[in-house]
Amino acid sequence: MIEVTGLAKRFRLPKRGATAAQARDPRDQDGWFQAVRDVSFTCAPGEVLGLLGPNGAGKTTTLRLLSTALKPDAGSIHANGVDLLRDPLMARRHIGFLSGSTGLYGRLTARENVEYFGRLHGMPRDALQHRCDELFALLDMEGYGSKRVDQLSTGMKQKCAIARTVVHGPHIVILDEPTTGLDVMSAKILLDFIASYKTLRVPLIFSTHHLHEVEKVCDRVCIVNHGISAFNGTVDELRRQGGSNDLYDAFVGIIHRGV
Repeated sequence: MIEVTGLAKRFRLPKRGATAAQARDPRDQDGWFQAVRDVSFTCAPGEVLGLLGPNGAGKTTTLRLLSTALKPDAGSIHANGVDLLRDPLMARRHIGFLSGSTGLYGRLTARENVEYFGRLHGMPRDALQHRCDELFALLDMEGYGSKRVDQLSTGMKQKCAIARTVVHGPHIVILDEPTTGLDVMSAKILLDFIASYKTLRVPLIFSTHHLHEVEKVCDRVCIVNHGISAFNGTVDELRRQGGSNDLYDAFVGIIHRGV
């Protein structure tokens, strides 16, 4: 069980002139930008949680806090009762985090990239080879495993990045807009891959702007708006509170409710 409570993170703003000050974001306060103000949610083993929100709502910052890439100013993150913020280096050994950038080495092949990250996690050679074979089959990457990454398409790179994210068998998986750049068939493969983590009893959290993806694989949803959790619950609860069976309309209803 992942329990996130009252996360908050602010960033120092650069000095701006009078014109910029007139158009500033309402989260600007005394020279600070309150990117995340109060975000809370839970995700149990075997659940997939979709993190939703308008552009600039604080989703990516929330995921970076959850991955321990950033340290929060307030709040807590617990996994199975363990405080992830107390020992972030240890926590990262058990977290698979896909950020907005692929983080791949262009001169290495797709397979070499995934193997490299597996070695960084200390995986034994035989186990690493078996895991790479498994991932390349699951993500339909076998046709370009020997190609250099700088020769791959955007979608191929994204699948390679996802494979390196989970190569070490993490206990928690966090994906920031994982279907970005994927065509319909590749996105379908990835969503099936995400759904497979339910049987592994691994909590998986991913951000997306595509509500059909939420409808297909998510058990729970957290909607972030202006850095605050505007909704946290099941997909059916989202429909009820948003006032529509259509997830797009329900999402808009939740957002407008908080304006």
